[in-house]
Amino acid sequence: MAFTPGNAGSDNLASSVNNTPGETAPDKDTQETREWMDALSAVIESEGPERAHFLLEQLLEHARQKSIDMPFSATTGYVNTIEVDQEERSPGNLAIEERLRAYMRWNAMAMVVKANRLHPADGGDLGGHIGSFASLASLFGAGFNHFWHAESEGHGGDCLYIQGHVSPGVYARAYLEGRLTEEQLLNFRQEVDGNGLSSYPHPKLMPEFWQFPTVSMGLGPLMAIYQARFLKYLHARGIANTENRKVWVFCGDGEMDEVESMGAIGLAAREKLDNLVFVINCNLQRLDGPVRGNGKIVQELEGEFRGAGWNVIKLLWGNGWDPLLARDKDGALRKVMMDTLDGDYQAMKANDGAYVRKHFFGQNPKTLEMVSKMSDDDIFNLRRGGHDSQKVYAAFHSAVKHVGQPTVLLIKTVKGFGMGKMGEGKNNVHQTKKLADEDVKAFRDRFNIPIPDSQLADIPFYKPADDTPEMKYLHERRKALGGYLPHRRTKADESFTVPDLAIFKSVMEPTAEGREISTTQAYVRFLTQLLRDQALGPRVVPILVDEARTFGMEGLFRQIGIYNPDGQKYTPVDKDQVMYYKEDKKGQILQEGINEAGGMSSWIAAATSYSTNNRIMIPFYVYYSMFGFQRVGDLAWAAGDMQARGFLLGGTSGRTTLNGEGLQHEDGHSHIMAGTIPNCISYDPTFAHEVGVILHHGLKRMVEKQDNVYFYITLLNENYPMPGLTPGTEDQIIKGMYLCKAGPKLAPQVQLLGSGTILRESIAAQELLEKDWGVAANVWSCPSFNELARDGQDAERWSLLHPLEAARVPFVGQQLEKHTGPVVASTDYMKAYAEQIRAYIPKGRAYKVLGTDGFGRSDFRSKLREHFEINRHYIVVAALKALSEEGTLPVAKVAEAIAKYGIQADKINPLHA
Repeated sequence: MAFTPGNAGSDNLASSVNNTPGETAPDKDTQETREWMDALSAVIESEGPERAHFLLEQLLEHARQKSIDMPFSATTGYVNTIEVDQEERSPGNLAIEERLRAYMRWNAMAMVVKANRLHPADGGDLGGHIGSFASLASLFGAGFNHFWHAESEGHGGDCLYIQGHVSPGVYARAYLEGRLTEEQLLNFRQEVDGNGLSSYPHPKLMPEFWQFPTVSMGLGPLMAIYQARFLKYLHARGIANTENRKVWVFCGDGEMDEVESMGAIGLAAREKLDNLVFVINCNLQRLDGPVRGNGKIVQELEGEFRGAGWNVIKLLWGNGWDPLLARDKDGALRKVMMDTLDGDYQAMKANDGAYVRKHFFGQNPKTLEMVSKMSDDDIFNLRRGGHDSQKVYAAFHSAVKHVGQPTVLLIKTVKGFGMGKMGEGKNNVHQTKKLADEDVKAFRDRFNIPIPDSQLADIPFYKPADDTPEMKYLHERRKALGGYLPHRRTKADESFTVPDLAIFKSVMEPTAEGREISTTQAYVRFLTQLLRDQALGPRVVPILVDEARTFGMEGLFRQIGIYNPDGQKYTPVDKDQVMYYKEDKKGQILQEGINEAGGMSSWIAAATSYSTNNRIMIPFYVYYSMFGFQRVGDLAWAAGDMQARGFLLGGTSGRTTLNGEGLQHEDGHSHIMAGTIPNCISYDPTFAHEVGVILHHGLKRMVEKQDNVYFYITLLNENYPMPGLTPGTEDQIIKGMYLCKAGPKLAPQVQLLGSGTILRESIAAQELLEKDWGVAANVWSCPSFNELARDGQDAERWSLLHPLEAARVPFVGQQLEKHTGPVVASTDYMKAYAEQIRAYIPKGRAYKVLGTDGFGRSDFRSKLREHFEINRHYIVVAALKALSEEGTLPVAKVAEAIAKYGIQADKINPLHA
């Protein structure tokens, strides 16, 4: 390395040794250190930063070879990444932008305070947040004014994942733009009577406004990463041009403690998602107090993101600090910046300039001297970087120009900026929503809002006249960027016709003599046929989480390929096989590895593509049912909020089908969880034809009609003969119940209900009842107790509210009313699943429910069904007991059956076993 003494200025020497606060190692030879630093500066100046970086890497590797294996820090000094002379200058009118921000701050505050004052009889506590938007108003200003494109001709539009707690600020901007009315602002968090505004970003509640739900913290960052990857996927496959689109993700520094927030940052770097920008609002506070009171969250996040392969840009200090840093020749100020803990930084902004002078600059005589000629007010007005519009613009500009890596912006702000005594920088600022009159006056004065004292008690919204420079500027900036944001498309412009059900005859017809298949195989056959459709085939998105072979889908690897932006640079070990592992730049399968949350996030991106990309996609995400809703329940709820459309397939479903896997694999409750999501339509089919009818119906609803629903279908890994479709039962299958095997016209009679694998136990019980006890039974396949329950609730509600009209009969009642006798239901799920329809069984009829309450365990299927008391023998006993209770059979017959089938009457209840 060449060294020219005195060539180029040196950087901070002390803080370059170690970036951990309070742990800077003493420099034993400052002259030698300066010579090394000057030498590096000379290389940078003469040969460029790339050459300097190469040399540093070579030195580090050489050191390791010499057994100097000290860890290399992935963090940099506690200063701005972008030097002053490297800042891209903002082309905007900063003075006008500042005034607009002031109006938005005021309206956001007024909206929240009004909502919590207007209805004291109701407690006057609708909630809302002021402090979060106050901290990042400048960040939003830069984005909305200069960077964020709306969907327009030639641009698909940027995706904005907006922090949920800042919704009042977004509403305040939309009010100035004329997109929201004053009445809507007055109805913040008051939605029941219509014309209100949702508390947070909710596409379900404001379908033409919010793009993505983000207030379940951690989900926004996770979903956004897969959204950015899905944009690359669409482009690679030639379905949509997405190369000029960006995904912007706003997160709080406290939010990054959510496991989901950081869980996929490696994927973003690995796939070079340079269309992704994280903006982490580092106001150093979470909901109750400091994020890292004893540390430095910015440094921590920098190390994690840079270590994962991201481009990291830190914006910590506003322009008032630039002259001080320029005079900091020996690094004293940089050292104080580094050594000061986050908890102390919070205290600086919660106090005043005198406090900052003493406790910050006073840490070193040299830094104290730096500000000796500054007043306390001057010191307090030294802003953090996130409140400097020029520096925010420069940081955003650098992020959008970066190629080859995702970018994270770590931007330091003050929570509650501008709120003064009301809570600026204080621990309780997140909960501040009720302001006294003097606080409102102080807010007005701080931001120079033109509202007279006589009107302050009403906290009126402020909107300049349309012909003012501010309003003209506001609209001109958005016009230049294609339109207003956030904005959501509710339906895709394109349309498709789903192939006729007859096309899927391999699923609909009976299996050949001696042939057996599973419902999982039926699903794969359906999917394979759909992929052959010239129009819809390319829109299918198969999503796997490393279980393709479990579900018999490995045949798709070679057929349509696995998406990989780098293609397949290696030779797969199974290249000589027909179904070898094929990765491809234009691959259609999304293989997420062992990663249910990632699979669900990819599914959400595809399932909402009709809105985000104006492209209808049909995602099929198949996974172990136990690891589905249980593992990613919050994402499933978010999918409902986002109006997702697609198929979730719960494989190896039920508590007794996955016979060798045990407690954590055996699903007895995913359908109960699915039923909690209003627009999730769920089915537990038994036969291949049921799978085909349900999938076809789902395509009709979600693709042709563009209904805002998604389907959850459980699949089995048991093989058995398939009876084929009985024409005329299609509609009943969809409604949730049809007569699949009628019994003889004998008395007494019972009705046996079942779903999934246990329906076959009901069929076996039908034979035992007739052969052993002379009881006739009809067997009803109930692919969806959830849909039956919803239908019953609808009918019951209608009858309640229309007392003068004939009561509506639920579909369950309609099906059973022509058939006599008690009803027995048995499923592979908890009793609560089939219990849902008890109220809709015809009056006077006994209803017995069997289910798999309790923990799963490993054994053969027959033993598990005996253990959980859901097999054919227990179904028979339940039927006989019901007949005895109505007086049709003597109760002794029940005891006789228990003895005949060897049932252990005194064993422990499986719920407690």
